[in-house]
Amino acid sequence: MAYLLYIAAAVAEIAGCFSFWAWWRLGKSAAWLVPGTLSLLAFAWLLALTPADAAGRSYATYGGIYIAASLAWLWLAEGVRPDRWDVIGAAVCIAGASIILLAPRGA
Repeated sequence: MAYLLYIAAAVAEIAGCFSFWAWWRLGKSAAWLVPGTLSLLAFAWLLALTPADAAGRSYATYGGIYIAASLAWLWLAEGVRPDRWDVIGAAVCIAGASIILLAPRGA
């Protein structure tokens, strides 16, 4: 369940940031900012729902998931296929995020 929250937060953040990118860099309508802002609010809410015992640990775990999700966005939304170095880097990040998320910690 935790991974799903992190993935949903990453999608919300990337979509929200991309709407600003599209408006600012691609010349899209300012109307793109409305769903973008809502998406960024959803991102913050979803990240706050994660099970980490401290905000910093949640952000660190999220960082690894975010990197992999960004590369998926690159491929699915922008049509640019990640190369093997992107995939290797994302795998390392997911491994690091998993270590942080799943490490046994005392109560």
